Amino acid sequence: MGNGFGHVPRTGFDLYFKPEITPSPHEEPTFDPLLGFESGRKERVMIATEEEMRSAKLPLEDRDYCAHSLLKFRTCRRDNFPWVVNCSHEKHEYLNCKYDDFVIRMKEYEREKRLRIKQQKENAAEGA
Repeated sequence: MGNGFGHVPRTGFDLYFKPEITPSPHEEPTFDPLLGFESGRKERVMIATEEEMRSAKLPLEDRDYCAHSLLKFRTCRRDNFPWVVNCSHEKHEYLNCKYDDFVIRMKEYEREKRLRIKQQKENAAEGA
């Protein structure tokens, strides 16, 4: 039994019914990125250069923080063509990078959402 909509992602639902607290994936963060980090945060840097990505003809959607791993993986596949199974280490490295990037983006989304909820509660307390 239970909730019939338990499998439906909440993001679209919340974005429609609670747009004031739900960050859109297309907007910039509204809070200071260093808020709550006393000693600062480690800055993420791109390892692959724009020239390398352009010369490898990477599509725009693949030009992210994991582009360097993708370039290594594609190079390995090209060099070991009939036996591409020899590139399993490079593939694993690339997929782990993509997963870590996803986790970081989801943590940033949750942080933004929780800070918006906190701000909304503080505004409601001041108004009451």
